[in-house]
Amino acid sequence: MKKMWQWALMLVLATVLAACGGGGDKPKEETGKENSKGESEGYEEARIRLAYNLPQDHHISIGVENFAKEVNERSGGKVNIQVYPAGQLLSDKDMNQSILSGGVEMGMNSSTLWASTVPAMGIFDVPYVFNNYATVGELLQGEFGDILREEMEAKGAYPLIFADYGYMQFANNKHPLTSPEDFKGLKIRSIGDLPSELIQAYGASPVFMGGGEVYMALQRKTVDGATSGTTAMLQRKYEEVTDYLTINNYAYLEFLLAVNGEFWNGLPEKTRQLLTEVAAETETWIREQAEKEDAESAKQLEEKGMEVYVVPEDELQQWIDASAPVRDVFVQTAGEVGQKLLDLSDQQ
Repeated sequence: MKKMWQWALMLVLATVLAACGGGGDKPKEETGKENSKGESEGYEEARIRLAYNLPQDHHISIGVENFAKEVNERSGGKVNIQVYPAGQLLSDKDMNQSILSGGVEMGMNSSTLWASTVPAMGIFDVPYVFNNYATVGELLQGEFGDILREEMEAKGAYPLIFADYGYMQFANNKHPLTSPEDFKGLKIRSIGDLPSELIQAYGASPVFMGGGEVYMALQRKTVDGATSGTTAMLQRKYEEVTDYLTINNYAYLEFLLAVNGEFWNGLPEKTRQLLTEVAAETETWIREQAEKEDAESAKQLEEKGMEVYVVPEDELQQWIDASAPVRDVFVQTAGEVGQKLLDLSDQQ
C-alpha cells in the first residue's frame, strides 16, 4: 500500500509539471512556432534618439521617419528610434557636436556643416563638380564613398545614410541674377565655408545662419537673398519673402544620417545589421526622389509668383570660371584627400 501511494504521488507530480511546461527543453514543434515569429526575435533593447532640422514634409525627412518606423517594426519594438523632427531637439548648427559628444545618438545634418569638422565633406560644396543626378550615387558606392566614410569615422561619427538633398540654387528679393556680376553688393545667406567662398567670388557678402532663421532674415531685409535647394525654399515659403530664383545647379548637397561612433560600436551585431539594411533601402528611396522633387518644387515656386531664371548651358562657363577660387580653397583645406576626391569625381 505504501508503494502504491508513492507511485500515485509521482504520477500526480508528473502531470502537474507537464501542464506547467516545467523541467526540460520545449518540444521541437513549440520551439519552431516561436522562431516563426520572424526577424524581430533576438534583438536587445535599445533606445535611440534621432534629431533632424529639415521641414517634416521634405523628402529626406519622410525617408528618415520611415527609416525609424521600419527599424522599430522589424525589431518588434526592441530597437526603438525616437525621432525629434524640424529642430525640436537641436538646431543644424548644434547637431554635429551633439552627435560627436554623444548628446544624441543619431542626427541628420548637411554635408556642408560636417565640412568644418571633416574637411573632405566639403567636396559636395565645390561648385559644378556634379553635373547630373546619377553621378553622386555612383561615386558613393565606390572608392569616393569609402574615403568619405573613413574620414567621418576617424572623427568619431559613423555615416549610416547619404541622403540626396538635391541641387543648390539662389533666391533674392533685389533683381534677377543672370550672371555672377549681378551678385555684387548683395548680402546672401550662406550655409557654410565653401558656399561663403563662392558668394564672395561672385561679389556678394555671405551671412551664415541656420535654415530656420532665413525666412525672418529675408522678411526683415537682414539679407537680400539666400542659397538653398528649391525643396526647402518651397517648404520654408521663400516665395513670400523673395521675388527671384536663379537655377544654376552649382552644388549637389548631401545630408548625412550619422551615429555617434562609440554608441555604434557598442550596439550588438544583429542591431547594426538591421540598421544598415534599412538605411540602404532608405538611401535608395531618397535618391530616387531628389530629381523629381527639385523639378516639382521649382515649378511650384514659379506658380506662386517667383521669377525663375535657368542659366542656359552655353552661359554656364562664366559661372564656372568665376567660381574657380573655391576649388583651390577646398584643396588647401582638405589636402591630399580633397584632391583625390576631386580626381575621382572628374573621372565620371
